[in-house]
Amino acid sequence: MATRSEWIAGARLRTLPAAAAPVLVGSGAAAAIDGFALLPALLALGVALSLQVGVNYANDYSDGVRGTDVDRVGPMRLTASGAAPARQVKYAAFGSFAVAAVLGFALVPPTGHWWLLAVGAVSIAAGWYYTGGRSPYGYRGLGEVGVFVFFGLVATVGTTYVQADRVPWFGWVGAVAVGSIACAILMVNNIRDIPTDYVAGKRTLAVRLGDRRARWAYVGMIWVPLALGVVCAIAAPWSLLVLLLLAPAVLLCLPVLAGATGPGLVRVLAGTGMFELAFGILLGLGLAL
Repeated sequence: MATRSEWIAGARLRTLPAAAAPVLVGSGAAAAIDGFALLPALLALGVALSLQVGVNYANDYSDGVRGTDVDRVGPMRLTASGAAPARQVKYAAFGSFAVAAVLGFALVPPTGHWWLLAVGAVSIAAGWYYTGGRSPYGYRGLGEVGVFVFFGLVATVGTTYVQADRVPWFGWVGAVAVGSIACAILMVNNIRDIPTDYVAGKRTLAVRLGDRRARWAYVGMIWVPLALGVVCAIAAPWSLLVLLLLAPAVLLCLPVLAGATGPGLVRVLAGTGMFELAFGILLGLGLAL
């Protein structure tokens, strides 16, 4: 039976910035057009965090029962380690998705847009079928596509829309920036796992690109968002606050380009999560100001 600390470790809390950052940027974009609303913002944050935890448990379960997580370096794997029965991990994923669904349903009446329920259902399905089902898209090199769409575009633009009922152009630019960093989190995670994923038949984008090109792809996913933050400054000059992250961007990219592996990439993974959170705070604040 897994302990409480093991369940918390299995939730992979270091990935939660990928859920919070789009809400921060989306709320900043809403504030920029005088549409900020606290309750929808908090509900959107709850949906995003619950979805992220659900995805983490779902990946733990699906990779564990497939044997993909054997001999990996990184966060606690509840299923692969045998700390928790696979069935319990699956129920934890479904429970997290259920929380996201309830919070998402609460978002609908204030906005009057019932079609948002369909967006939520597709988001949950995408979270499960990333590594779940008979033909998971994460095993075919499409994981970054799913992350970019749902933890970039949908989460950011959706947050702005449920508050302001419209999305300005810089909200879309911010969504692309956030989605890029979310992809960087997944990319560095998968660079670390290239050897084991290849053996297990998991053809992630990192596996398909190969180690060297995957590392350069990570660099692009870190630096493009900073350039997009500068683009947002056309409408909101304070968006230039994101340039405070120039030094952290360099510090993240150096070990990746230097060939860091194993524990070294685990540290980069954690740092990339904090980079995305900082980006969300700075760009969200810059747009709001």
